[in-house]
Amino acid sequence: MQTLNELTDVFRSKNAGPFLITIDLMFGDRARYDRVLNSTNLNAAAVAQRYDVAENAVSIVPFPHALAIKITLPRVSGKRGSGSFADRDVYGAQQHGPLLDIAVA
Repeated sequence: MQTLNELTDVFRSKNAGPFLITIDLMFGDRARYDRVLNSTNLNAAAVAQRYDVAENAVSIVPFPHALAIKITLPRVSGKRGSGSFADRDVYGAQQHGPLLDIAVA
């Protein structure tokens, strides 16, 4: 089984405002995009569990014309917004790591 990291051409995270993170998964071909999109392993429950957030706070939105999937969730730092004291990732650029090893059948 391959992982999300192996199937994506672009796998990145960034801030989506001061309290949210967005994770972009982009694919170079339709077959890999469809494979990940239809996988039962990439869902709100799996993302919520890996980030310790509520499942209903996770949004997974497919963009078929761009062969992309966008995941949005609360910042791991909780109620502290981007740039607050002790924020270790002010840009949200290192937050996609917990999803890298999700296996896709």
